[in-house]
Amino acid sequence: MAIWHSLNKYRDFGLLVIRVGLGAMFIYHGYPKLMGGPQLWAGLGGSMKYVGINFAPIFWGFMAGVIESVGGLLLVLGLLFRPACLFLLINMVVAAMSHLGKGQGLGEAAHAIEDGVMFLGLFIIGPGRYSVDRR
Repeated sequence: MAIWHSLNKYRDFGLLVIRVGLGAMFIYHGYPKLMGGPQLWAGLGGSMKYVGINFAPIFWGFMAGVIESVGGLLLVLGLLFRPACLFLLINMVVAAMSHLGKGQGLGEAAHAIEDGVMFLGLFIIGPGRYSVDRR
């Protein structure tokens, strides 16, 4: 239909909406993790055991908070966009593996899987015209 085809000219604006919305939510969820301190970081970092990493849980938990909060900001800005998407994708793979490894099932892992799919797609197509990385 012609009416839907006319929306193609707003593709970059659509990417901006996705970037800002998803990035803002990751800042919202990541900042408390970043500020949570060593006890929270150890709990988060313990999830790395589901991907075969059993050392330095405090470091890995801290990095999860950094990736979510700083990665969310980079997403909003469209700065270092593809590396941010890659790190956020890895973070979501670990989150999904953690849910599945704890026996919580696909229902609990679904959110991380959905976000991971979104980050993979964004990694492939890039940030769009309205970004700091624009060339």
